[in-house]
Amino acid sequence: MIVRFRHLSPRSKGRSGLLIAAGLLLASCAGKPPVSLVTPLPTEAHPPLPTEAHPPQPTVPQSQQPMRGVWLTTVSRLDWPPISSVNISNDAQRISQQKKALTDKLDKLKSLGINAVFFQVKPDGTALWPSKILPWSDMMTGKIGRDPGYDPLQFMLDEAHRRGIRVHAWFNPYRVTVNTKPGTVAELNRTLSQNPASVFVLHRDWIRTSGDRYVLDPGIPAARDWITSIVAEVVARYPVDGVQFDDYFYTESPGSALNDSQTFRQYGQGFASKADWRRHNTQLLIEQVSRTIKQLKPNVEFGVSPAGVWRNRSHDAAGSDTRGAAAYDESYADTRRWVQQGLLDYIAPQIYWPFARDAARYDVLAKWWAEVVKPTKTRLYIGIALYKVGEPSKNEPDWTIGGGVPELKKQLDLNESLPQISGTILFRENYLNQPQTQDAVNYLRKRWGE
Repeated sequence: MIVRFRHLSPRSKGRSGLLIAAGLLLASCAGKPPVSLVTPLPTEAHPPLPTEAHPPQPTVPQSQQPMRGVWLTTVSRLDWPPISSVNISNDAQRISQQKKALTDKLDKLKSLGINAVFFQVKPDGTALWPSKILPWSDMMTGKIGRDPGYDPLQFMLDEAHRRGIRVHAWFNPYRVTVNTKPGTVAELNRTLSQNPASVFVLHRDWIRTSGDRYVLDPGIPAARDWITSIVAEVVARYPVDGVQFDDYFYTESPGSALNDSQTFRQYGQGFASKADWRRHNTQLLIEQVSRTIKQLKPNVEFGVSPAGVWRNRSHDAAGSDTRGAAAYDESYADTRRWVQQGLLDYIAPQIYWPFARDAARYDVLAKWWAEVVKPTKTRLYIGIALYKVGEPSKNEPDWTIGGGVPELKKQLDLNESLPQISGTILFRENYLNQPQTQDAVNYLRKRWGE
């Protein structure tokens, strides 16, 4: 869910009591799908986990206002914290700058009518909260494992909620690093003396290289349980309004494929192909995370923001009339099935193309997803490409016509015209502050603002 450059690929550009996932796994290969997998389990069968530092918050009904959200990215400090803050040697000054940068952003979001922030709390194998499972993120201080001196997640929750903005904790489930440089490896190895240490050194057998980065192997059951325990830690301890996974499940690139042949030999018995087995692994993760969240706090929403194309009609009669990179075939994520089975409270496909992009038309995909959610209780939010607004593009010139406002207006108008679409999420926050988007930002302020 960082800057995307692939052709027609959307965004692809404690362990103790929290390991409850094993008991919550459901057999995804059962013939008849359950009516709903987001129904809470009986409390007597699964007592709540301790909430540690933060007491339970009173439940608040989901706002009836349409979703007007934005993704706030922390990986590579793309949106926050300010890159300059990491170089400040005085901790108090660094903390002050980071906090002010965030509250300034929230003030602007509120003025624009944004009512939800999808905050990246796990950008890789590190955390933006004091985790018992993950080391501190180097995004805050420049060093993995270094305490930033405050709790960024709690600060975000306090400040956003004070402004009436909901917060969804956004997790990148499998990514461990954004590169494989020797310096990165050295820093990960240094965490061995820390508590908690990086998964890179604690479970080296789970680590693979894929897409020129270190990732967890999704086919290892213990790795999926570990991811679930991280989500459980946040849900149990913090008053988050939701949890979101992005589109990074199996993430390969042509020159850096995931070598999971040994894992397939160990766990892939009974599957006709590695592709089917991979989709099964992704399914199991979504199932157990969904059940875990609902067991802990039924009112916390669980959603996924997948690639905009589930499958192309050329590969599947049920697919969309598109020719884009498909989540089912490239990320091994059967996103349509998750909606049909009731595993998600919402789905937010990344439809990052204009109406005129014939290979993946915005309206074609938005209407296709509207039909998918129609017979279900899953809400549909559409992720749109704020990052393309005002950027010259040979294949998508519409983003620069009239400052991108006509295209943006058409997309928002369509979203509001279809009753199955419950709102819009913008990718990503810092593009609200760029010169090329200001016509569009002013338009959003008039359309959504207070």
